Amino acid sequence: MITTELVFVRHGEAHCNANGVVGGPATCTGLTNLGYHQVEQAADRLADEHRDRPFTALYSGPRLRLRQTGEILSQALGLPMRTAPGLGGPIHGVADGKSWTEVKTAADGGPQAHPDRPWAEGSDTWNGYLQRAGDFLHGLIDRHEGDRLLFAAHGETVIVAHTLLLAIPLGSPAGFTVSHGSITRWQHHLNRLDQRRWILDRHNDTAHLGAPAIRATS
Repeated sequence: MITTELVFVRHGEAHCNANGVVGGPATCTGLTNLGYHQVEQAADRLADEHRDRPFTALYSGPRLRLRQTGEILSQALGLPMRTAPGLGGPIHGVADGKSWTEVKTAADGGPQAHPDRPWAEGSDTWNGYLQRAGDFLHGLIDRHEGDRLLFAAHGETVIVAHTLLLAIPLGSPAGFTVSHGSITRWQHHLNRLDQRRWILDRHNDTAHLGAPAIRATS
């Protein structure tokens, strides 16, 4: 039996993604036309799949591209959107608005390359972000036990969920691809022996965008 369910939709392509710049809270200018279309396709799919088992709540982070993604999902599913600062992406400090090429060159790699070191002045460390965001997500899951939650999410939020629910040690060199407009689903299962475990039902599913899905098996 499935109890709690978590469904993450990564935001569609944003202008910062198309331009190769760091899209922090100060400089995020929202989704491109392609990004809107990607989210609309994801929303149509979820509305069809969850017609008989509706979501309990929809959460978004505060950055513009997430709020725009959440608004599309909200309209398609008839579900109010809640904005949660704890679902914001990493803090980028002075890197906000700069090109990723410039930032990665100066930091000798991206955020994960040196996980205990800030990648710019005033930024998070990667492990610090995982810990902070993981604590918030853990608390949110506890408060919504037995619910079906939908998230308009950063790719980093999906990685946080995997790190938390797979109990991946901080600093692990492993990573995950999270495509724009993709769907990732976690399900909490309760079996006949009253045993519980989280199962990754699907990761980076882009079938609705015309790309092959990557499914997880138990």
